[in-house]
Parts: sequence; C-alpha cells; structure tokens
Amino acid sequence: MNGADVLCDVLLANGVNVCFANPGTSEMHFVAALDRKPEMRCVLGLFEGVVTGAADGYARMTDRPAATLLHTGPGLANGLANIHNARRARIPMINIVGDHASYHLELDAPLTSDIESLAAPMSNWVRRIAGPADIAPAAQAAFRASLMPPGIATLILPADAAWGDASPVSLATVELPLSPSVDMSVVRKIAEAIRAAPGRAGIVVRGLAARADALEIAGQISAAMDVRVFGEVLIARMERGRGRVAPVRIPYPIDAARALLDDIDVLILVGAKEPVAFFAYPGKPGRLVREGCDVLTLAAHGEDLKAALAALREELGVRPSRQLPIATAFPDESTPRGKLTDDAMALLVARRLPANAIVCDEAVTSARRYFALSAFAAPHDYMMTTGGSIGGGIPLATGAAIACPGRKVVNLEADGSGMYTVQGLWTQAREKLDVVTIVFSNRTYAILHGEMRNVGVNAVGENARRMLDLDQPALDWVSLANGMGVEAARAETCERFDALLDSAMSRPGPFLIEALI
Repeated sequence: MNGADVLCDVLLANGVNVCFANPGTSEMHFVAALDRKPEMRCVLGLFEGVVTGAADGYARMTDRPAATLLHTGPGLANGLANIHNARRARIPMINIVGDHASYHLELDAPLTSDIESLAAPMSNWVRRIAGPADIAPAAQAAFRASLMPPGIATLILPADAAWGDASPVSLATVELPLSPSVDMSVVRKIAEAIRAAPGRAGIVVRGLAARADALEIAGQISAAMDVRVFGEVLIARMERGRGRVAPVRIPYPIDAARALLDDIDVLILVGAKEPVAFFAYPGKPGRLVREGCDVLTLAAHGEDLKAALAALREELGVRPSRQLPIATAFPDESTPRGKLTDDAMALLVARRLPANAIVCDEAVTSARRYFALSAFAAPHDYMMTTGGSIGGGIPLATGAAIACPGRKVVNLEADGSGMYTVQGLWTQAREKLDVVTIVFSNRTYAILHGEMRNVGVNAVGENARRMLDLDQPALDWVSLANGMGVEAARAETCERFDALLDSAMSRPGPFLIEALI
C-alpha cells in the first residue's frame, strides 16, 4: 500500500466519494490509486475552474465536501477564482494539489512554485504532507477543516509521499464538534429590539437559515411581528417556490438597496453578513443600511441557525401555527409573444420550471426579474455565484447535477460569464448530466456598461466599446455547445424559446438554448 492508497481510503471512510479532477504528472500515483477505488466517482474537467466550480455546486447541494485534484501551483491558480466563489459561499471543499517529490524542489524545475502562498488567501486551512506516514492524519485533518467555516481545505501532496510505502491505518470516521448552543442572552436582546421597532425590523437569512424549514420559522416571526425577511445580494442556496416563505433579495444597485432598507431600524443577521456595496463609487455610501440602523447577529454561519430562529420565535411569543406569508399563484400576466426579451425569458422559465429543480443563476443583469418570479414557480433550489468572480455558473450546474441525480438543473447563464468556463459543457456531455443551459446572448458585458454609467461615463467610445462588447465576431453558442457534445438550438422569439424550453424540460440529458436578446 502506498500513500496515495491511504489518502483515497481516508477520504472514502469520511464519505468523500466524488473527485473532480484535472491531474498532471505529479498526481499519477494518486490517479492510479483512484483507479483501484471504484467507490470513488472521478469527474474530469478540462479546466481547473470547472473542477473547483463543480466541487462548489456539489457541496452546496449535499452539505458535504467533494475532493478536487489539481496539478501543482499553476493548476491551483487556474482554479482559484471559483475557490474564491466557494469560500464566499462558505461550503466545504478539499483541494488536493500535487507537487514535485520533496527532494526535487531544490532543483527549481519549471513547475515549481510557492503553493502554500497561492492557496492561503482562498483557503482557511493549508497543509503540506510531510511523507507517507503523514498522509492519514493530514487527510483526516483536511476533512475536519473542510467542515469548519469557511470550509476550504487545501492539502499539498508531494509525489514521493504519494508513491512511498505506507502502513494500513485505522479508518474511523472523523468526529466533528457539535454546533454551539443558542445564546439566549442574544435571543432576548434581539426580541427586545424587535418589540421596540414595530414594523421597522428586518431579518437577513443565509445558509441553513434559507432552507424551507428555517424560512417557515422566519415567516411566522414576520407575520406576527411585522418583520421583513431578506436574502443577501448573492444567494449561496435558497429553497424557493410556491408554498414556501419568499425572502426579498437585496438588490445589487446601491440606490435600490438603500431604498429597500431605508426604513429598517433593526437588521438581524441569521447566518448572514451585513449587506454592503460591491464597489465604492464617488459620493455613494459603502454600507447599505442607513446611518443609525442597529445591525445585530442572532447566529453566525456554523451555528445552529434554525434553532436560533426557533428560540427567537418562542421568546417573541409567536405561535408555530401562525399563518405564513407564502407565495401561491403567478401574477395575472399574459404569455409573452414576439421578440424575445430578458424579462419574457424570466417569466417563461419560472412557469416551465419542474418541481424539485435546481436553478443556478449566473445571468448577472439579464435574469434579474427571475428571482422575484421564482417565488411563484414550482418548489426548487436557487443558487448564484457568490464571490463576484464570473465563470461559476456552468461548473456550479455541473456539480449540482452530480450531487442530485434525478433532479433537473437549469443554468441561467450570461454569454460573457459562460465563456470563462465553457469547457464545463463537455463534462456535462461526458457524464450525461440533466442540465438545461440557457444563455442570455446579448453579446456584451452588459453589467460593465452599467458600471461605466455608475462612475459617470455616459458616452462609451470605440476603445471602451471594444472592451465591453462581444461582437465582431459574435459568439455562436449553438456551435460551441455542439463542439462539446451538447445538443443546442437558438431562439429569437418568445414562441420559439418557450417551445425549446418545453422540450428541454421534458427529457433528460444536457441541452443548451442560445436566447438572442
């Protein structure tokens, strides 16, 4: 038995049975060990950003880590953008980064790099394996670290540690600490603040507080105490749809967010952080709550969010049987006809969404209306790329589909963002994943046109236009998808889009719709 076998065994013993990979020479002994472990599902990504983004999507839907396998420092660097998104989503992930044999590092071969320094900003735990005997304790420590917020563990595997002889080890499951108990002094303080601000309190939910059972408790508090319930600007995962409490998402634009929160005197965070602007702008505030608003934390990520909400409900004297403010039917709105628009697409997708679907939203500006409409759609999970680094949507959908076979995954994708990790379509084809990718093809970085206006530039010249538009030549998403093995079709009218959507939703397997808007 070599060190690589031990690493596989420790991962499997702790329920880590999916490895998203893009390996190289230094990882060949680990690849050979994986080949001896049919219990481990190995998923190849053609770019490391697909690998790390897919591990993010997998973890969001399972609440447990997958492993990634990356080749030395440059391979890790290629995956860092989506590790950043995963870290902001606060999900568990175990990155295994192969490196040169320990004695080879002093020769400064071409792929030699400072992996620890590359990993540190995006990881909450980094460890270099000292040798074959260190693999088991290091792997167990990595698993434990992945389940501690913010959850990104990076394990550096030197080649000689992987190929070196190792003794069999005890494969007992790693025991994890229990979540901290609810702090009743905090609960009483927040209950008092809510009573002192009737109609002017809000709750921001995130993580496990955005699941249907916890949202039900938040909804009961909302109905009884006139407390508004919000979701963050970028939502890691929220259970949405008819019959569920529907938080209002805090908008991305500063003025809209400030207007939404302007009458809030007390903002209560449940697994969330205080909402702030993404960027600084001349003459605009960075904080989204108004001056004088009390921002209080009921429970932080990693604590028992549902229990904290239940304790607050009890402290406020709210009956669990309180009728909920839930969404029922779609607004009375006619079916869109004629030229396709982003708002029409949002409505058609919400109406066609099958029950228990998973929606991965990286349409950025184009699908903004979808979230509000999703409250009336069939019950589903909704998630976004959370760190602001684009290129997460296609991989996120890929990982979610592997995590949840039997559930339809719908990826709302901007054309500019999608090009960062278009290789993920190939993985969807190879793995026969049930993903419908909808590309909002406006052939521009529309959000950047908006940002130019935000900084006071109202007239875009030729140089700026060439940096912001995706034309000359226009992207052909149907050809791109076909080249990756994914069937695709194009729509320019509402009628054509709705027909394609109906067909794609009613059959399994990957399909891409290029929607020209």
